[in-house]
Amino acid sequence: MVNHGKTKVVFLWHMHQPDYRDIVTGEYYFPWTYLHAIKDYVDMAAHLEEQPAAKAVVNFAPILLEQLDDYAQQIAAYLTKGDKIKDAVLASLVEPVMPAPGSMAYSDLLKKYLRANRERMIDRFPIFKELADIVDSLNEKPFLTRYLNEQFAVDLCVWYHLSWLAEIPRRTDPRIKKLQDKERNFSMADRRELLAIIGELVASIGPRYRKLAERGQIELCMSPYAHPIVPLLLDLNSAKQAMPDVQLPNADFYPDGRNRARWHLHEGLKVFEHYFGIRPKGCWASEGALSDETLALLSAEKFDWAATGDSVLHNSLRAPENHTIATELYSKQESLHRAYTFHNTKIKTFFRDDGLSDLIGFKYATWHSDDAVGDLLNHIVNIAKHSKDTKNTVISVIMDGENAWEYFPENAYHFLHNLYERLSNHPQLELTTYSEFLDQQKPLPLAMPHLVAGSWVYGTFSTWIGDKDKNRGWDMLCDAKQQVDLALSKRSFSPAQLAQIEKQLALCEGSDWFWWFGDYNPAQSVSDFEYLFRRHLINLYTLIDQPTPAYLHQVMSVGGGDPASGGVMRQGHAN
Repeated sequence: MVNHGKTKVVFLWHMHQPDYRDIVTGEYYFPWTYLHAIKDYVDMAAHLEEQPAAKAVVNFAPILLEQLDDYAQQIAAYLTKGDKIKDAVLASLVEPVMPAPGSMAYSDLLKKYLRANRERMIDRFPIFKELADIVDSLNEKPFLTRYLNEQFAVDLCVWYHLSWLAEIPRRTDPRIKKLQDKERNFSMADRRELLAIIGELVASIGPRYRKLAERGQIELCMSPYAHPIVPLLLDLNSAKQAMPDVQLPNADFYPDGRNRARWHLHEGLKVFEHYFGIRPKGCWASEGALSDETLALLSAEKFDWAATGDSVLHNSLRAPENHTIATELYSKQESLHRAYTFHNTKIKTFFRDDGLSDLIGFKYATWHSDDAVGDLLNHIVNIAKHSKDTKNTVISVIMDGENAWEYFPENAYHFLHNLYERLSNHPQLELTTYSEFLDQQKPLPLAMPHLVAGSWVYGTFSTWIGDKDKNRGWDMLCDAKQQVDLALSKRSFSPAQLAQIEKQLALCEGSDWFWWFGDYNPAQSVSDFEYLFRRHLINLYTLIDQPTPAYLHQVMSVGGGDPASGGVMRQGHAN
């Protein structure tokens, strides 16, 4: 077929944060949900609103939607009734009294206000840089904190939150400009105004994406409720398909994992439909983790499509079961950028182009936006030119919609604006969504007998299992699940208690804890996430009224590495 039409391109942006709350107390341990909300989720919607010809797929983890709603309600309740905000960092923005200068609490708070990209978010603002430099000097001379005052902490707090604001509101909201121009000596009225801006931004996220979906500009899809690695819930041994020599946990399997996977899907659908009013057609299974069993489960739940990384495709093409198909594909030099089906299931599977996605995540942040967008489009055009089948070709760029942008100037404002603008008017390429591609193009998916289980990271599950700390985490989780099953079999719980136990268990099953376990990750991040994992497990034992194992009070992973981008992102292909 001659390539007369435009080649379809899909950008899928994945929005996800684990639940940072203690669901027993409602307190947030870390502020990352609301900070990414006011910076990244807002800007990603605003760019699409500014360019109505652009299209994208946007994925939300249901546990993130619940947290966004919780933050919006808490901020509104504080501003109208004075109710307590259950996030220490956000609450400090409007605390009438800061910790006493020279105290440990004062020093800890100052350090928390520097947890942002130094070059792009702190040094960008001269006053923030000045304040941050003073805090840095305290590492060598901590006694100097006693000579600081409460206003120093207030100003640092305000600048911290200003630096996390989305770029498009920063350019358009006069209230933000007024606060930035004031520079220092912020009053309580200033602080309340900034909190009101934060509340407005957080509360706007769900309705804005819903409106974009209703007018057909984006397709909304979901991940399972608390972001578990579904193939590992179904079968821990699935890790061996891509890593035959992997050392697995002591546990042979995750107890009743199939029903737990179903629970995450059913609960995720319920939450998604509550906030968006529609049932999603697609599922970005947590971390793009797929297997034949996972695809069968998604197909049974009536999802039309799923997606993962192209390393999974390459692993699958090397599998003996797919040898005939792979040989034919390579001999005819056919494009791999298309829809597939596996293992006699109806669900269509798409594979992200890891090379394109990693250019955005790891290379373009230091480029001029014109050059970066031009280079990316040249790569995409070259892929399109080598495809002889426009009807079936779709080029996928899939990455998280939050972590990359802080490494770009001005939260990637110029890059994203230019990207959407040039693709919206491109003579050879056309932005679309997966459902629109399936409905309008009616592509013929390539059927293959077997998908080799893996994730978008390296095409394996090595990020979540196989390391000694990760395996220890799985054994702790399996022990807790067995205790839950035993407790439920021995005594009756009220419906409210059962719902809380199930939710707490779901939080323990999330992928994020295992992502961070391991010596190669930064010590601070490992400390934060392993502590919260143990906290979630302790709460689970409390809810089922069972003694907490002593090991849950001991640190089980310490980190100490220095990976690219602080470990929040990984490249799709192994080095």
